[in-house]
Amino acid sequence: MAMSSISADPSAAAGGSSTVPVIAVDGPSGVGKGLVTRWLAQRLPGWHRLDSGALYRILALAAQRRHLDVRAAAAIARLAPALDIRFEGHTEDDERIVVDGQDWTHEVRKESTGALASVIAAVPEVRAALLQRQRDFRRRPGLIADGRDMGTVVFPDAVLKIFMDASAEERARRRLKQLSAKGIQATLAPLCEEIRARDERDRNRPIAPLKPADDAEVIDTTGLAPEAVKARVEALLQRYRLV
Repeated sequence: MAMSSISADPSAAAGGSSTVPVIAVDGPSGVGKGLVTRWLAQRLPGWHRLDSGALYRILALAAQRRHLDVRAAAAIARLAPALDIRFEGHTEDDERIVVDGQDWTHEVRKESTGALASVIAAVPEVRAALLQRQRDFRRRPGLIADGRDMGTVVFPDAVLKIFMDASAEERARRRLKQLSAKGIQATLAPLCEEIRARDERDRNRPIAPLKPADDAEVIDTTGLAPEAVKARVEALLQRYRLV
């Protein structure tokens, strides 16, 4: 389903109206969160989808383009409510990320942008600035939220919390395959190092560290084909009576 810019909803002030169900899908990059959340959006017609990681990447890029130092927390945080962000398209192939009227899709998806986003995501002022913006995506009939702290911080009352994981080596191989398909040259070892470094930052930051919620359903996708992952998620939808 297409994602679009969202106007603030007063009911979302503390995580959104509890009458609007949320499925939170958390985990590090490369574990298949995008695959699962896009599939869920098709499986649950009408539900909205939030890629929270893209918001951090967009903010990191905006700061970089304004030549702001990553330590300029207050200045970066002030950018968050000012950016006009639109997510367009229905699939990974046709998804477009439009910021202030310009297509930022390619830049947002770069590995270097992800690494920079991981740095600013550890800054409390930045996380606070983006918190309400994420919660504003919660609208009827429901929301599928993809991120790292959707089930622990942003939507702690989510009806279903999924935490996805996979080994760093497996994720590096997947990323290498994606980059190769796009004609981008890369090598496995540096990708694996970048992934491990990002995991270390995300899991050890003092604010909203990357970890499963106490009531999350954990799925390790190492060695699993996409259809096997979808089957596990389908079983959860049945168990939680969401379909």
